[in-house]
Amino acid sequence: MTSIFITGIGRGIGLELARQSSGLGWQVGGSVRTLEDLNRVTNLLPEISVLQFDVIDHSAIDKAALSYKQPIDILINNAGVIGPERQSTLDMDFDGFARTLAINTIAPLKIAQAFLPQLKKSDNPRLVTISSSMGRMQYAKSDRIAYRASKSAANKIVQALATDLMEFGVCVVAIDPGWVRTQMGGEEADIAVEESAEGILKVVDGLGISDTSQFIEWNGTRSGF
Repeated sequence: MTSIFITGIGRGIGLELARQSSGLGWQVGGSVRTLEDLNRVTNLLPEISVLQFDVIDHSAIDKAALSYKQPIDILINNAGVIGPERQSTLDMDFDGFARTLAINTIAPLKIAQAFLPQLKKSDNPRLVTISSSMGRMQYAKSDRIAYRASKSAANKIVQALATDLMEFGVCVVAIDPGWVRTQMGGEEADIAVEESAEGILKVVDGLGISDTSQFIEWNGTRSGF
C-alpha cells in the first residue's frame, strides 16, 4: 500500500489531495496548522492520520516527525501562502515577505530534513514540492513578487535536494498545480481543485528516481524550471 504525507491539508489542494489519496486506498497522513482545522479534517476524513503543527515552527516539526513512525513513499510539501497584500518591488511589506519565504521556501526544506528517515524506509521514495510557474526565472513580471521569489527559491532547493538525495534513491521534484479555484487561486482560476489534485496524484504515483530534479505541471507536462 502506498503511503503519502501531505502538509497543509486544512483546505484547498492539500485537502483534496488527502481526500483523493484516501479514495485510492493509500495510507494517508497530513498536517494542519490549527486545532480548528485538525477537528474539521478529522471529521471529514476520519480514516487519515492528522498532525497539528505550524510549518514555520521547526521544533514542532521535529516533534511531529519523531511521532510519525510509518514509512512514507510520497511526501508532498503543499503548505503555502500567496504572500502579503503589498508585495511589489516599489511597495513591499517586508515582514510579510519574510513570512512568505519562511512558509513557501524554508519550511519545505525543514520538512524534508525532518521526515527523511521515513522516506528512507520506502522502496520508491518521492519528495514533492508544490511550486508555481510564477517562480520561473524567465518571467520578468513583478506582480506578487514575494510569492514569485519564494517559489523561485523553493525550486532551487528542489534541485539541490535532488542532488543530495540521489544516493538514497529519493526522487525530488517540483510540481505546478496550475491556476486552481481555491481560496488562494480565486474564483476566476481555470482549473477545478479536483482536477488538479487528480493530475498531481497521477504524476507522483508514476515517479521514480530517473525523474528526479524535474519541474512538472499537474497534467504531466515537463516544462523545466
